Amino acid sequence: MTTKWRPATQLVHGGTIRSQYGETSEAIYLTQGFVYETAEAAEARFKGESEGYIYARYGSPTNDMFEKRMCLLEGAEDARAMASGMAAVAAAILCQVKAGDHIVAARALFGSCRWVVETLAPKYGVECTLVDGRDLANWERAVRKNTKVFFLESPTNPTLEVIDIAGVAKLANQAGAKVVVDNVFATPLFQKPLELGAHVVVYSATKHIDGQGRCLGGVVLSDSEWIKESLQDYFRHTGPAMSPFNAWTLLKGIETLPLRVRQQTENAGRIADLLANHPKVARVIYPGRADHPQADIIAKQMTGGSTLVCLELKGGKAAAFGLQNALEVVKISNNLGDAKSLITHPGTTTHKNLTDEARAELGISPGTLRLSAGIEDTDDLLEDFARALDKLPG
Repeated sequence: MTTKWRPATQLVHGGTIRSQYGETSEAIYLTQGFVYETAEAAEARFKGESEGYIYARYGSPTNDMFEKRMCLLEGAEDARAMASGMAAVAAAILCQVKAGDHIVAARALFGSCRWVVETLAPKYGVECTLVDGRDLANWERAVRKNTKVFFLESPTNPTLEVIDIAGVAKLANQAGAKVVVDNVFATPLFQKPLELGAHVVVYSATKHIDGQGRCLGGVVLSDSEWIKESLQDYFRHTGPAMSPFNAWTLLKGIETLPLRVRQQTENAGRIADLLANHPKVARVIYPGRADHPQADIIAKQMTGGSTLVCLELKGGKAAAFGLQNALEVVKISNNLGDAKSLITHPGTTTHKNLTDEARAELGISPGTLRLSAGIEDTDDLLEDFARALDKLPG
């Protein structure tokens, strides 16, 4: 039945494993290992001849429930829960490349994601080419005979560029490469990369899936064959597994994901409209607005806007800092997807390690801010921004 349920029902009931006690809330299995009835039973389980758990680094009932529930939401065959979003990104990319291979990645990436492909991978003999991912011709020109992975975010962090996932996937299939999509900003509710042709989807579950600032987590989702052939040994032997306690926390968070994202998106859209008409704001980028540069692609591949808004103030860094400091409801933090509205200055936080030229290339100016809308009352947020903007000079 679970495959026929709609998302909101899947996220409450999907993948549940109950113990003999019939608990309502999922159980937390805080154990490192598991006991076997006989030596023969242990041997059979290690051989894969009988089902069951072996070691918490490989999997546990709590993690299994989280993975199954994410698969139901994403439309994936299998998944592995990771300790953090960056553990998921690194695993998804590095598990399928070797020295002499080549990665093509969109240049508009979260700072740590860009470090993995631009700095870490080359240390092990894997070359990387960064492209402006908005133009499919750039992906096509970057392909080499040894290209194995295409990697992108869409929408991107922090400027909310949108990339044609189906178009990139078509080119990757022609090149014999796998497409890995970081789908955090769209959430699995508004965009389904696997349905668009992507091969692998990654999330920082720290963001919307937890959504309440409590714990770290990540997840990699794909078809069963890719998980078995490419990811499983990497996962088993390098140890990026999620804590069962975090998996339980994320199971609790995912139950309310549709409710939170719905309110966050409504708030983000209303704030974007307010900012777009304000004389102290140079530009606003929001996937829910008709003036988004890739509105045509958004209409094809997304079913909603985003909980994120990118804005640029005319007064540069001084204005950006001034606005952050003047806000009362909205808090300053580099996190996103939280129930609390959060704002950050990418140039001095998440993207500070990029050169000035690289930030300018990505559209990150000294006046750029990234807002993650929370679930607060919409009018309180609008009034908060109106007050803070009024305090800025000019």
